Amino acid sequence: MKIMSKRLQQKNNKIQDYNSKQRRLRVLAIGDLTNNIATLKKFVNSDIHLINFSWDGASKIIDDQNDIEFFNTDKISEIVQKINSIKNEYDVTIAMSPTGILVSYLADLNYIIFFVGDDIKAPPYIKDVKDPYATNESLYKFNNIERIFYKKAYDNAVATVLIDDELEPYLRKYTNHKVRISGYIMDTQIFNDNIEPLDEKKEKFTFLSPQRLDPGKGIDKIWDALKLCKSDFEVLQIKWYNNRIPEEIKLAKKWIDEKPKQVKFIPTMKKEELARYYDFADGVIGQMQSGFQGYVEKEASLLKKPVIHYVNPNHKYIIDGKNIQPPFLPNSSEPKEIARIIDKVVEDDEFRNRLAKEGYEYIKSITDSEKISKWWDRLFQEICTEYEKNVKNSSGINLKVRLWTYLIANRLYVRKFRKLLKS
Repeated sequence: MKIMSKRLQQKNNKIQDYNSKQRRLRVLAIGDLTNNIATLKKFVNSDIHLINFSWDGASKIIDDQNDIEFFNTDKISEIVQKINSIKNEYDVTIAMSPTGILVSYLADLNYIIFFVGDDIKAPPYIKDVKDPYATNESLYKFNNIERIFYKKAYDNAVATVLIDDELEPYLRKYTNHKVRISGYIMDTQIFNDNIEPLDEKKEKFTFLSPQRLDPGKGIDKIWDALKLCKSDFEVLQIKWYNNRIPEEIKLAKKWIDEKPKQVKFIPTMKKEELARYYDFADGVIGQMQSGFQGYVEKEASLLKKPVIHYVNPNHKYIIDGKNIQPPFLPNSSEPKEIARIIDKVVEDDEFRNRLAKEGYEYIKSITDSEKISKWWDRLFQEICTEYEKNVKNSSGINLKVRLWTYLIANRLYVRKFRKLLKS
């Protein structure tokens, strides 16, 4: 009986060990946008390994570097080779950014696409596609064959996740994918009440404006509004901008040269330092273009700061079955109205405190990190159960033809572009 009990115990131990391994799935994440995966991996039970692209500019400072691998090349062939060498070690893949999605397709993975913004608002397979909230200049210079590959990459995902329902109308323009809404998972390990105070003197009421100098953020409206303000205050504006297309760079440099008198530029910084600046500020100026909340508005609200941010009055969030309109102000993106709200925040303590309180309560209700992390763990398990492996196992010949066709199309375009430059 003792021998049988020992054998039974060994069997039970193996089952428990197997179940434990099943619960902690290995997830490969390719690409990241604004630290979404870097934040998610802190909270989920699944083991996420993120490999990110070497973004240029401000992202080298802002993006999370902790426990994250970076591709040491920007050549698609070498990136796919890297993924092929490790893909069988994982149960499922998350793909972010157009390049991350393309790589996942070329490497023949069973991948979940996680859309958070421009990756679906302006998909790369649309000819002459433009950022709907930016300039009229095309974002990509892809040829017909490259666009076909991006379309296949977007279509071949095993699941499509949107960060919120604001993005669903954009997705519906291009695909009939079944959609899952994840919600925003906020880094409460950084944005909380235990922030080390910033060692700086404050001479007057101070706003923080951390968003990019970007037409999509409504910087032109903010600049015009500041010139109409009557109260006395300072705006700390982080000096960073997109460099996707020449027009964005040109506009950003114009705003830098023609900044309103209240604006003082500060350098880009890591999230931990940004939290200290939120804590230091008396208020935060957010986006004034799209009418939807980004991370600036959410981070500032979690730190109980009054947030000035244009809210689209036609868009409401569903919370506990009820349609709730975000409490931020103004409800108009006209500079005159923005200026009125800025002055009121500076001069009216009661209004300022109410705005901060209502913003905090609202953001807390839509950014439950524990709930959202469990949601992602269930999705990983669902995909693993349905597809069993991280790799589709298409034939080797098909995969080589797929990769080489893309590389030839890409190389032909590069040669054509260089020839045009020379001429």
